[in-house]
Amino acid sequence: MMLELALHYGEGPVRIADIAQRQDISVKYLEQIIIPLKEAKLIKSVRGPKGGHMLAKPPGKINVSVIVKVLEGGIDMAECVGNPGICERSGDCAARSVWKAATKALDDKLKSITLSDMIKAS
Repeated sequence: MMLELALHYGEGPVRIADIAQRQDISVKYLEQIIIPLKEAKLIKSVRGPKGGHMLAKPPGKINVSVIVKVLEGGIDMAECVGNPGICERSGDCAARSVWKAATKALDDKLKSITLSDMIKAS
């Protein structure tokens, strides 16, 4: 959905039904994911006959990390990475340090990719 909105950035609002058809994704699913994207101020909506949805910022200002965190609730590779208190061994756990490093590497990579980068790559 975000990539589709990026492809049409600056052209006005895009209808969910059009995105669903072009991407072969159900309208119901898109209606569910648009809520957190709007709450995160990544998407804005326009009501009315020529209404729809559009990016709230230019595609070059939205990185994939932000989108994944909004839609997935985070990117931690293990629950203890972001919440060390859930495990009594988290302070000296070798596995946690690996998951923490992997999470950071993933986040760094996702932060380095914007919607504009994805458009250029497609």
